[in-house]
Amino acid sequence: MMSIIATMSAGIEAGAVAVSWLLVTVLPFLPDNLPEHPEKIMIVVGFGGQFLFAMRFIIQWIRSEGARKSVIPVVFWYFSIGGGSVLLLYAIWRQDPVIICGQGLGLFIYARNLFFVYREARESAK
Repeated sequence: MMSIIATMSAGIEAGAVAVSWLLVTVLPFLPDNLPEHPEKIMIVVGFGGQFLFAMRFIIQWIRSEGARKSVIPVVFWYFSIGGGSVLLLYAIWRQDPVIICGQGLGLFIYARNLFFVYREARESAK
């Protein structure tokens, strides 16, 4: 199992190096040695995942305040899947089995909730 994670991590890091080269080419004000430090790109990816994950709570809070009761809008589940996917990518890169398991299970739960939402909507339309 760990060799699969290590292989995936190496692939993710290779992608980060490729993105670094692209960024340095397109944005010449970035440091030339950015491709030698893929961890800098991956830290941005990690924070991006955290941002997406946090947005789901902010949206849920705003909707609940407006309704004056607890509301979980459908977009909550989409932000959950987006943030969870990016954080899973980051966890695989870090080769952290605890976060990998947590985010992997979370993605299943978020997708399952979307299934329930759309099944209910389909049944209500009949």
